[in-house]
Amino acid sequence: MARNYLSVDDLTPEELDSILELTGKVKTEPGAYADRLRGRSVALIFEKPSTRTRVSFEVGVAELGGHPLVISSSELQLGRGETIEDTGRVLSRYVDAIVLRTFEQERLELLASTASVPVVNSLSDFEHPCQALADLFTVRERLGGGAGRTLTYLGDGNNVAHSLLLAGAKAGMHVRVATPPGFGPIPQVVNRAAEIAEQTGGSVEVLHDPMEAARNADVLYTDVWASMGQEDEVDERELVFRGYQVDEKLVSLASPAVVVMHCLPAHRGMEIAAEVIDGPRSAVWDQAENRLHTQKALMLFLFDLA
Repeated sequence: MARNYLSVDDLTPEELDSILELTGKVKTEPGAYADRLRGRSVALIFEKPSTRTRVSFEVGVAELGGHPLVISSSELQLGRGETIEDTGRVLSRYVDAIVLRTFEQERLELLASTASVPVVNSLSDFEHPCQALADLFTVRERLGGGAGRTLTYLGDGNNVAHSLLLAGAKAGMHVRVATPPGFGPIPQVVNRAAEIAEQTGGSVEVLHDPMEAARNADVLYTDVWASMGQEDEVDERELVFRGYQVDEKLVSLASPAVVVMHCLPAHRGMEIAAEVIDGPRSAVWDQAENRLHTQKALMLFLFDLA
């Protein structure tokens, strides 16, 4: 049976650690893995716009010796009413894995229910699990590891926040999420992350005070205040989230060696100050690069080719 990656919770803490270990090898010795996907094709389906996800997956598959097949949903019969389940059945006859960037998590689950090849969630409204791999690897590079470290996420309790809660808990981190009232992560994810943290020595906390959340944090993380599909809420959300901007004041409350992260694209002057994203504590560009390396490691893991 194919191994899927639809959620961070599809991995055990040990599997997550092994992917991060493999990422380090893939990043430093890319030539050693250059033909691991030879003869394999990976369908990359995009129902949402993409920069980092598309480029990192397309380049990653090619650098592993495979053939990336990039498809817009408008180019498939999905755009004319074919079900996602039938799409999974058909594509499984042609390709060796399917990567889908979509809206509802249910679409990924339906696709995986009929596909006989690995299915990867490259972003849904519920989670962004591939981003979380790059985030944890970047923390490992900058801080030597995540266990026992405090990661503070500030802003909207969105898909990125959900994956960070689960991934941070699996890595034994102390995860704080600070959002305005009414914009927090869904309780289902918070409760599951707390369950995981009990087993790994981490912890989970949801707050509303950004300064309290930032105090002594090892990582400060933020994302856009209005995700794709919420563009008409930008002005309203800017008023609500203004106090959650990662600026120099918040950075000064964190650990002196704090690492600042953002999954991009960034709106400078909104969720993050320009002097912070371009400053000495920023790991944003390494974080973006690491999408390539962690996704290569993920594909090797799913194909059992490590």
